[in-house]
Amino acid sequence: MLATLIPLFDKKMMTCAYSIFAQKENLLATPSAAGSARFDGAGNVTGFEIVDSTGIDTLSGSREVFIEVNDISIFSNIEDQCKAPHDKLVLLIGPEILPDEPHVKRLIDLKNKHYKLAIRNLPIDRFEDYRVILKLMDYIFLDHKKIKIQVARVYFQTQFPNLKLVGVNVDSQEDYDNLTAGGGYTLYEGDFFRLPKVTGEKELAPLKMNYLDLLNTVNDPDFDLTTAADIIQNDAALVISLLEIVNHMAMNSEITSVRHAAAMMGQKELKKWINTAVTKELCADKPSEITRLSMLRAKFAENLAPLFKLEDQAQELFLTGMFSVIDLMLDKPMEEALSMVNISKSINEALLGRTGSLGEVLSFIEEYETASWQEVSRQMILKEIDMDDVYKAYLESLTWYRDFLSLGKR
Repeated sequence: MLATLIPLFDKKMMTCAYSIFAQKENLLATPSAAGSARFDGAGNVTGFEIVDSTGIDTLSGSREVFIEVNDISIFSNIEDQCKAPHDKLVLLIGPEILPDEPHVKRLIDLKNKHYKLAIRNLPIDRFEDYRVILKLMDYIFLDHKKIKIQVARVYFQTQFPNLKLVGVNVDSQEDYDNLTAGGGYTLYEGDFFRLPKVTGEKELAPLKMNYLDLLNTVNDPDFDLTTAADIIQNDAALVISLLEIVNHMAMNSEITSVRHAAAMMGQKELKKWINTAVTKELCADKPSEITRLSMLRAKFAENLAPLFKLEDQAQELFLTGMFSVIDLMLDKPMEEALSMVNISKSINEALLGRTGSLGEVLSFIEEYETASWQEVSRQMILKEIDMDDVYKAYLESLTWYRDFLSLGKR
């Protein structure tokens, strides 16, 4: 199975929900899965496993998670498949759920059990045919490029006043700004948040320069612990985070200084902690999704190392994933942002041109993130990688991120 999370944003660019997109089979490796075999296990809603594995709070901050159901799984024992509160789950259907009596009856039953409902990919010319279903929906996903929101807003407010609109394929910051200014949509989905806001400002804030100094110090092959500790002690947030980590590692330890704490962690663990902690701080003034994207890519890349036969480059892969959004952190073009940090040539080439073995893994992750399952399947076949191993690597990265967040809140 393959599954990924697609973020949904509000008009303040806050991540307030996720859609889970999943595929049970590698359709390129097993073409029969697209035929009659597609009904095997179709009653199981694949997205529920991620919700139960990571927790609803980790995924959406205790808000909503959109999960695809099809014309078979909608009649399954949905109520027994996921432990999350029903009102936090939005069952996402498509036009294959027909506006006939059996489907409508089941949708009403799910609404009565406090599930929320959403519909996606419904053609405009079928809105009236689906009137009975649209009246039951909480959300409808609309391609903003194919619809005039001014007209749609009037139509839905008049005909379906309780239906919230979700704009999809919002692929540029300009589109997002225009849509939020115009109003009509409640949520937005697209790649707009992945683009850096490059301004004319040349100088970074002193605090960010301090973080970059720390990154460059620890990413030197033979960095000095005391030098790193002296930079850390200039930032209260990092000092508190370091002490919390060390106390978690060694209960009842009597830490006498930042240098003492750094020594207790050791060079390897201190380097990894600094890379994650500093990245989190560099993203502090960005949408929360940037932190999640950076951390998940880092851990997912590290987990994929053995599958791509790159075990000896696992740490480089971790940094490749983490720094893949450094242009967003610093609001600078990638080449300029990379010139400010001390990273290896192979990482630099991966981030600039997606070249080399590290770049190959990063490209795979980017396809995975956007649920480009055909391309992901093609690459798995070429590399002789098992689909379930990739899914396990992704789930483990979600669990790691959950634990990372939990530790940071202590």
